This record gives sequence, C-alpha cells and structure tokens, in this order.
Amino acid sequence: MILKFVLLGILTLTTTALAQDVSWRDLPLTDARTGDTFTLADLGDTVLVEPMATWCANCRHQLGNVRDAKTQLGDEAQVTFVALSVETTLEADALARYAEEQGFDWTFAVMTPEMLRALAAEFGQAVASPPTTPHFVIYPDGTTTDLFTGFQAPAELLALVQP
Repeated sequence: MILKFVLLGILTLTTTALAQDVSWRDLPLTDARTGDTFTLADLGDTVLVEPMATWCANCRHQLGNVRDAKTQLGDEAQVTFVALSVETTLEADALARYAEEQGFDWTFAVMTPEMLRALAAEFGQAVASPPTTPHFVIYPDGTTTDLFTGFQAPAELLALVQP
C-alpha cells in the first residue's frame, strides 16, 4: 500500500513536471479573424507581442502606435505583430470586430488561461495588466526582450523590432 502511494506520487510529480515543460511559445492560440491555430514559436520572424484588452483605452492608444510602426515597416519586413487579449473568456468574433473597428490589421487572439498564467510566470504580473500597456519582442533565435510597459512611440517600437 505504501509503495502504491509512492508510485502515484512519483507519477503525479512526473506528469506535473512534463506539463510545466511546455513553453508559453508552444501553447496554441487561435487567430480571431481566420480561426487558424498557431503558436508564437510557429511565427519564426521577429514577433512584437502586445497583451491587451478591448476595454482598455491605453491599449487602443498603444495599438495605434503599433499600427503606425507596422505601416512604416511595410509589407516586406520580417516582423509579425500579435495582439493577445487577456480577456480569456472573450469570444473570438468580438475580438475580431474590435480589431476591424479600430483599423488594426494584424493577428489578434484571445489568450487561454494557461497562456496568461505562463506569460505571467515568465514576465511577471504586469503582463496581465492591460492599462500598463505591456509588450515584448521575440527574436528569430527564440530570445526575448524584457517586458516593456508604458507607451512607446512608433520609432521606439521600430528600434525594438529592428535591432
């Protein structure tokens, strides 16, 4: 009987350890516009990630800066822009409508609770606080910047994605 509990304990610890080995880069996300599933690791290019919320005025302002930076880069740039809603229960079609109404033409996805927890573990709780306008960059080699908060002008965003 004691051996059974020990084995179950080891199995539980092993399963938990394996579950924790899944990187936030590999967690599935769904494009709110297309319904296509992707991971941040799939994107390959330099990726600017903007956690946000549809109710957040600061987010709209910062996403406007992202739009301006994206426009300045043009279509040939090897940079992918991704906005991730921290509103884990938001319907994808509501997020797609929001992006369309605001004139934001890049990828938007709703974070799963697992993704939100994983990003908070990696970058701290500010990543889950949209009014602080959190954002970070993933470079093609898999390295990331620290989490930035606060508004960044288009020129500052361009400097981040074009090191």
